[in-house]
Amino acid sequence: MPEATGRALARGERDRPMRAPLPAERRRLQSRAETRRAILDATEALLVEDGFEAFSMRRLAERCGYTAPTIYHHFGDKQKLIDELLEERCQTLLRSLRRVALGDDPVENVRAMCLAFARFGLRNPTHYALLSAPRQADVPPPPSAEAARELMQGPLEGLAASGRLPAGLDATGQALWSFLHGFILLRTHRTDIEWCDDVLETGVDALLRSLVAPGTAPARPAPEPRR
Repeated sequence: MPEATGRALARGERDRPMRAPLPAERRRLQSRAETRRAILDATEALLVEDGFEAFSMRRLAERCGYTAPTIYHHFGDKQKLIDELLEERCQTLLRSLRRVALGDDPVENVRAMCLAFARFGLRNPTHYALLSAPRQADVPPPPSAEAARELMQGPLEGLAASGRLPAGLDATGQALWSFLHGFILLRTHRTDIEWCDDVLETGVDALLRSLVAPGTAPARPAPEPRR
C-alpha cells in the first residue's frame, strides 16, 4: 500500500465518529453496572449493621440476591470488594480535603486538614475502621486513600522543610494520627460519655502547640501612603 494512501486511511479511522453502543450492548453494560451497584450497596449495609467480623460472602449473597460465583466474577475476591467500597468512600474524604481553604499559615492548614479528616471518620465509622485496619504488605491501599494521605502530608512537609518540627516529620505525623484515630474510635464507640463539643479542636490545637516550633508570621502588606 502506498504510504500516502496508508496515511489517508489512518486519518479516516481517526476522524470517523465512535460507534454508539448497540441496544443489546447498552443493556448488557447497564445490567453489569446495576449488578455491581446492588452488590456494593448490600456490602455496605451489612458492614454498617453488623461490622466486618460478621461479614461473609454467604451472607452477602443472601442479602443482594446474587450467587457467590456472580459476586466473585464482578469483584474477584472479598478484599477487592471491600476495597472498591472503600474507594468510593475515600473519594468523599478526598473531596472534603480538597475543599479545605489553604492559607499562608501552614499550621492552620494542618489544623484544617486534621479536623476534616476526623469529621469524615465520625460520619463513616465503619468505613474508617476498615480503612485503618492492618493490610497485607502486597495489598495497596485504595488510590483515593493514598491521595488523601499525600494531601494531608503536604503542609507537614512544608513545616519540616522550614525546620519547625523538632520531633521530625514522621514522629509528628504519627502523633497527630494517633490522636485523631483515638478520638474517632472513642467518640463512635463510647456513646455513653457526654463529650464536650470542642474536644477535637482542643486536642488538635494542644498537639500543634507542642509539636510545631514558632515561626515567622506571614508578612502583612504595608499600608498605602495617605494622599
